[in-house]
Amino acid sequence: MGDLGQSAGEAQENQVKLMSFGNSLNAQMAAISDPWPVRVFHKIPILGSGPTSIFAPHATPAHDIDSLSVFVLSITLVIFLIVAGLLMYALIRFRRRPGDSQMEPVQLYGSNQIEIAWTVIPFLIVVVLFLTSARVNFVTERQAKPANSMDVVVIGHQFWWEYRYPKLGIVTANELHIPANDPNAPTPTFLTMTSADVDHSFWVPELAGKMDLIPNKVNVMWLDPSKPGVYLGQCAQFCGAEHAMMLLRVYVDTPAQFAQWVANQKKQATEEASAAEGKKVFEHTACINCHRVTGTVATGQFGPDLTHLASRDTIAAGVEKNTPENLRKWIDDPDSIKMGCLMPKMHLNSHELDAVTAYMASLR
Repeated sequence: MGDLGQSAGEAQENQVKLMSFGNSLNAQMAAISDPWPVRVFHKIPILGSGPTSIFAPHATPAHDIDSLSVFVLSITLVIFLIVAGLLMYALIRFRRRPGDSQMEPVQLYGSNQIEIAWTVIPFLIVVVLFLTSARVNFVTERQAKPANSMDVVVIGHQFWWEYRYPKLGIVTANELHIPANDPNAPTPTFLTMTSADVDHSFWVPELAGKMDLIPNKVNVMWLDPSKPGVYLGQCAQFCGAEHAMMLLRVYVDTPAQFAQWVANQKKQATEEASAAEGKKVFEHTACINCHRVTGTVATGQFGPDLTHLASRDTIAAGVEKNTPENLRKWIDDPDSIKMGCLMPKMHLNSHELDAVTAYMASLR
């Protein structure tokens, strides 16, 4: 009976968390229901366009950041217009005219009213900006985690991303798949982040703000996009020579698409007879010291998991499309695609290169 009571209590607690999360999201969405400054800024083409625009939010954290950005821009625009207007007025009103006296104008020193005004007003503006920014930080970083959330461990490497799904037993690289969130039954994705080497920063502007990945430290962020699609991002912290080519792709899948992706990722590497020679070459090179292919002798941990490499749309952390031609070029000479990457050239002859390429292309 004690065990049953404890399970019921845990279930009730999880339900409360879930309801709290849903209510919080609804309140946040209601609070950002496009006031006029948001509508004005979003009508500016250069601000609301592009796959990495912060003004095209598709998840709650991104909506909060978008609203904060528009609020700050609105205040700074008003300040700019006032200052520029006063400056233009002074330039025109007190410009030199023919017949003006060459004597120095009367000099006035000190005005308690003006000095108090230009001290108090900026102080109040800073306080307002601080409080609004702190609110967004608190909302996005202190969100309660429902029991049905999707958990993903994100590990930053030079210069690629590792994704682990502890509840699903899946390890993949560079392309993050998450289920679309249902606002009526919230299923957010929580990302637990760290780094294997240097500082990195995970940033997908349309989904959330930046979150640093730091060695020996764990940071957590969450996403709840409801619109399926591909969202692009970038490592936002300089991490070495190929920092600019450490790209991000987040696939927001429908429930059916995500279930199909999970089922495929749980399978072992395919065994195609036509790729047997390439597999043999692969297993007799230093490739297996860095890369892992389930069901084979390749158990490396330093490079991306290649078990389902051919199912990915890109290679080299989003730098090139995953085609046989690009894959062959990447295997032959990684620096030809990503200069300064840590993958060495294996010096395979043309026949071996074709065989290994065919094997990699079979790993679906």
